[in-house]
Amino acid sequence: MNVFVQLWKSLYSPKDIARFRFQGIGKTIGYLFLLTFLSILPTFYYASASLAEGVRTTSALLYNDLPSFAIENGELRSAAAKPIHIDQGGFTIIFDSTGEVAREEVERFPNAIALLKNEAVVVANYQAQHYSYATFPNMKITDQDVRTFIADLQSLLPVLIPLFGLVLYVLACAGKFISVCIFAFFGLILAGVLDKKLRYRHTWVMSAYAITLSTVFFTVMETVQAVVPYGALIHWFVSLVVLFLAVKEVPSAKREM
Repeated sequence: MNVFVQLWKSLYSPKDIARFRFQGIGKTIGYLFLLTFLSILPTFYYASASLAEGVRTTSALLYNDLPSFAIENGELRSAAAKPIHIDQGGFTIIFDSTGEVAREEVERFPNAIALLKNEAVVVANYQAQHYSYATFPNMKITDQDVRTFIADLQSLLPVLIPLFGLVLYVLACAGKFISVCIFAFFGLILAGVLDKKLRYRHTWVMSAYAITLSTVFFTVMETVQAVVPYGALIHWFVSLVVLFLAVKEVPSAKREM
């Protein structure tokens, strides 16, 4: 059966998922690679687009809108008397050498770069990273140094973005395989409770297809940029329900009279 037909049937048919249990492990692994690849596309697109736009916008603002500054002894210093907030089409730049802006305020933005009193904060697709100036206690960084760094970063984007995609894919694959291995153990427990004759390899294959519905749902939500509360809990619950229904479709073990 074509892998895309399998993906489609896995969205609605526990009976077909049960039939896939005799499929070879190699084909199932290939299916997981494909499913993972499709699931990271929205994240990769939005994150890479945000990074490219952030670098471009930051470069322009450093030259046109921000005052001269220096980062020395773990602190940002400038002549600015109040924080500077700049919104560029959904991308926010915050410059605050006064200490008035807290990191929590920056994390509320979907995409932002903030130079705060004691740290820099980068937010891409609501995912925040913090970089303390205290990491470089004996180093002085000026606005000119940052301009040079941004220019170098911009020239490296054609390399950095594919590298980011590769790392994201590898990590996502690892997460998928680990979750399938865990679901397979639950499958064995369900098989025992429901009196089904299944081995671990069978429940592993079934688990790989049982996570399809949840994975596709969250991929769609990521595509439309919708935040789903308790996402991990929903993923595990839906996948376990589908796996339960698939195990239930397996013929029961014959008992000797």
